Amino acid sequence: MEIYCGKSVYNGIAIGKIHLLSEPSSAVSRLRINDVPAEIVRFQEAKTEASHQLSDLYEKTVREVGQANAAIFEIHAMMLEDADYITSIENIIRTQSVNAEYAVSVTGDNFSKMFLTMDDEYMQARSADVRDISDRIIRILLGVSVSDNPDEPSIILADDLAPSRTVQLDKKLALSFVTVHGSSNSHTAILARTLNIPSIIGCKIEITPELNGRIAIADGHSGRLIIDPDDETLGQMNRRRLEDENNRRMLGELKGKPTVTSDGRLIRLYANIGSDGDLASVFRNDAEGIGLFRSEFIYLGRNSYPSEEEQFSIYKKVAETMAGKPVIIRTLDIGADKKADYFQLGHEENPAMGFRAIRICLSHPEVFRTQLRAIFRAGAYGSISVMYPMITSLGEIRRIKEITDEVKAELRAENIEYADIPQGIMIETPAAAIISDILADEVDFFSIGTNDLTQYTLAADRQNDKIDGFYEPHHPAVLRLIERTVKNAHKSGIWCGICGELGADTKMTETFIRMGIDELSVAPSAVLPVRLAVRKACAGYEGAK
Repeated sequence: MEIYCGKSVYNGIAIGKIHLLSEPSSAVSRLRINDVPAEIVRFQEAKTEASHQLSDLYEKTVREVGQANAAIFEIHAMMLEDADYITSIENIIRTQSVNAEYAVSVTGDNFSKMFLTMDDEYMQARSADVRDISDRIIRILLGVSVSDNPDEPSIILADDLAPSRTVQLDKKLALSFVTVHGSSNSHTAILARTLNIPSIIGCKIEITPELNGRIAIADGHSGRLIIDPDDETLGQMNRRRLEDENNRRMLGELKGKPTVTSDGRLIRLYANIGSDGDLASVFRNDAEGIGLFRSEFIYLGRNSYPSEEEQFSIYKKVAETMAGKPVIIRTLDIGADKKADYFQLGHEENPAMGFRAIRICLSHPEVFRTQLRAIFRAGAYGSISVMYPMITSLGEIRRIKEITDEVKAELRAENIEYADIPQGIMIETPAAAIISDILADEVDFFSIGTNDLTQYTLAADRQNDKIDGFYEPHHPAVLRLIERTVKNAHKSGIWCGICGELGADTKMTETFIRMGIDELSVAPSAVLPVRLAVRKACAGYEGAK
């Protein structure tokens, strides 16, 4: 029996044969060519085919796991059309009289290394993306296809998984994802959480051909990969797996039941989504509303700003589909690790604490007004609220109010139907939490973004895996800021929820309820586990709304 340790990114137990997923061979030789124009045409045709493949992958991903997971392929499509990337390839073909495969390989390596050296987590992540699109073009030029997918339910083991490989897998045959590299925020990890299958990254194992087909256990609870388990271990893990399955069935019985504590306090339990493509998951997991619609995904993976009509159509669809259930739309939260080239934000030494979210909106009021018009118009078709991220001061809220008043006046003057919807703010900076007593008098609700609140409170960049040990959401300082915010909200007669990752931590559910939290908004897959935790909890709190 062999045991290899890594980091769990989704709980659960998978038992089955290992299927090694290797990248198809696309070894490139440097060949001298005589017809340079023909070779450039050959490259252009391969690039066009790659674009078609990415479009197909995007549509497949939207159908299977939602638009938020598909956004990566829109980014790939944009990178494929990057002028610098294309010019470099064609220049190498032209000046060195070499084959297109070699030119693409060299350019891909050069751009990948360039991204890796950037002092920006988002740009570093683009290193893997440029390798992915370069490998795709090379495979097309070589006539090589991806064909080593499993033909039976298997534990997928790979050095790393490019998004395009992950999406092309038959999801019914993927018992688990285990990779040597990768991060908690990788596409593979996100997809594993979406599919509710165990996933392990950073597994310290040397991948060799003889691993293929061996029986293994992927323990998503502990982050261990156990190969050739002995009978005792296999029996223990089978019992644990059955317990997990029974728990899932038990959770399924909670559908349609109220999210109420053992002593009768009702908690609002909503879902976080990234697009209208995630609505099926909201209904499948019986969420009572949408507590966080991350509207920035509408802006990502494209070359220009979305129009008012485009946004209105999306928000209206969500409002109508939710049929009167609450929908809280967060305004554009772009910047830091979420970039769109057409915003021309430029490089920042510390983007997480830089020009992002509401700071961009207030500095680009024309972009902000367009989104607000769409949101207020969609409010006429359902129970929509709006909330603003990255608030640090009273002045920001008052400027937002001035703009929203102007937007509503414009809509009235144009005789366009809209709703005067509730407006709230995200408490995700220590500054906002500390002055939450002042801010509460200006808004209709608070939603605590625990991810950013934790990183700002502890000075621990949540995108930096080198300081994972310092990013501690349970830190007393973070919990005190949360409790302070809830109390100040209730003093001013408004409700307060949590929409960050910590809201799904069932070990903290009773603590939050005792603090007086009114609402929890979590990933759709976490809704039923949190409902179970709420129903087991005792509120013991009389002052909550």
